[in-house]
Amino acid sequence: MTLATGPGPPAAVDGRRAAARDGRRRAARAARPRHGPGAWFLVLPALIPILALSVGPLLYGMALAFTDAQSGRTRATRFVGVLNFSDLFQDTLFWDSFRIGLVWAFGVTVPQFFLALGLALLLDLDLRLRWPARALAIVPWAMPEVVVGLMWRLVYHPDAGVLNGTLRNLGLSAADGRDWLSGLATALPAVIVVGVWAGMPQTTVTLLAGLQNVPRELHEAAAVDGAGAWRRFRTVTWPALRPVALAVTALNFIGNFNSFALVYVLTDGGPGGRTRLPMLFAYEEAFRYGQFGYAAAMGLAMVAVISVLLAIRLAGRLKGDDA
Repeated sequence: MTLATGPGPPAAVDGRRAAARDGRRRAARAARPRHGPGAWFLVLPALIPILALSVGPLLYGMALAFTDAQSGRTRATRFVGVLNFSDLFQDTLFWDSFRIGLVWAFGVTVPQFFLALGLALLLDLDLRLRWPARALAIVPWAMPEVVVGLMWRLVYHPDAGVLNGTLRNLGLSAADGRDWLSGLATALPAVIVVGVWAGMPQTTVTLLAGLQNVPRELHEAAAVDGAGAWRRFRTVTWPALRPVALAVTALNFIGNFNSFALVYVLTDGGPGGRTRLPMLFAYEEAFRYGQFGYAAAMGLAMVAVISVLLAIRLAGRLKGDDA
C-alpha cells in the first residue's frame, strides 16, 4: 500500500488554512478586553468637555458655512446651500491669501526643521554646559506669541530697532531707516524669520527626544567599522529618526498654515495684503465685515484641504511601511 506524502488536494489545503485563520480570529476576540457599561462612566468626565468645547463648535461652524449668517442683521439666518463655497472659489483675495499661506507654511517649516535638526544634534553631544544650553534653547517656546510679535516689532523698528542699528554700525547705510514690516518686498520674509525663530524650540525638543532613543551601541559599532560622522548619521541616526521627523514636519506645516496671532501682531496682514494668511482673511471677513457664514465656509474649505494633504501623506506612509 502506497502512502500519500504530499500536502494533499488543493481544496483540503485551503480548508486547513481557513480553519487556521478562524482559529486565530477566535483567539484574538477572546483575548480582546471586554468593557462593561460602567466603563463609559469613567471616561465621561474627559469626554464631555471634548464634545462641548471641540466637537460641538466644529459642527456648528460646519453648519454655519451653509448659511448667510451676518452680524447685526435683524432677520433670521437662511440656508443658502453651497453659495458661500461658490463665491469663495471665485474670490481672488482668498486664493491670494491661500497662496501666501502656502509660501509662509513652507518658508517656515523647511528652514525650521533643518535648523532644529542641527541644534538637536549639537545638544545631543556630550559637551560641557549642555543642560543650560538645552534650557536656553526652549526659551522662545515659553513666550506667548503676542509677546514674541511685540518683541520682534521692536527688533524691526525702522529707527530704534536692533536690526537697523546693527546694520548701521556695520556701515550698511542702505538699510538705514528701512521699515522691514511695511515694505512690500521685505514684509513676508521678515515675518517668516520670526516664525522660524518662534517654532524652533518645539521642533528641537521633539528631534532631541528622537535622537536619544537611538541606541548608542549602533553608533559605537559603526564607528568601530570605520564609518565617519556623516555615514553614521545617514545609516544609523536618520533611519531611526525618520518617523519622528516626518511626524513633526507634518504637524508643523499644519500649525504654520493655520497661524494667526503672530502675523496679526506683526503686520495685521499688511502691507497691501502681502502677509494676509488664510486665517487672517477669515478673521477679517467674520469680525471686521460681519460675514460669519462666508468666513465659516472659508474655514471649512481650509480644513478640507488640510485633510486631503494629511490623507495623501498617510497613504504614502502606509504604502512605504507595506513595502
